[in-house]
Amino acid sequence: MVTSHGSGLGWVVKINSTAGDQFTQTEGLARPAAGVPATEPAPVSAETRALYPLVAKQPFFQGLSEKHLLMLTESAMVMEFEPDQVLLKEGGPANRFFLILEGKVLFEMEADANGATIPIQTFGPGEDVGWSWLFPPYSLHFGARALEPTKTIFFYGTRLREQCELDHEFGYQLMKRIAEVATKCLQATQQSFVAAKCAETVR
Repeated sequence: MVTSHGSGLGWVVKINSTAGDQFTQTEGLARPAAGVPATEPAPVSAETRALYPLVAKQPFFQGLSEKHLLMLTESAMVMEFEPDQVLLKEGGPANRFFLILEGKVLFEMEADANGATIPIQTFGPGEDVGWSWLFPPYSLHFGARALEPTKTIFFYGTRLREQCELDHEFGYQLMKRIAEVATKCLQATQQSFVAAKCAETVR
């Protein structure tokens, strides 16, 4: 079950589903007003104005222009998770990413058909979770779940990907940041596999 309410941060969506449930939300996304000419900027919604300062102050987005920060904010909303609730389901469509404000999120990979998983990396405040939305085939290679009560900024990746195609500088800036995170996660994945193999050898 998903509930939402207005706040000083724009729309806050709280996930009350059990772990493993998948979800698709687009509430609170500001859209251009009908009838506005393409050459004129679309009016900025109250939700976007309220959320913009929070997005703009995140270290992950440091150096982005005001225009690009606004584009991000128009596809964002605050979302909260309870412990063990799933943010990303391995193998699912990559259409979103999260920036953690509070709490911790575990990246993990399925180890076998029985549901066993291998922990990959733990992410905390200020870190980005989920980058597959930017790269074909746009499917999730890892799962992600909250380890404790967690507050995030949810970004609608599908819409941002379309904007990256139209604004190549925007796409470059996001890809540069996400590539750095992906490289660190790859290193963590390699270390996790080595640890898992060593544990099997000991047994």
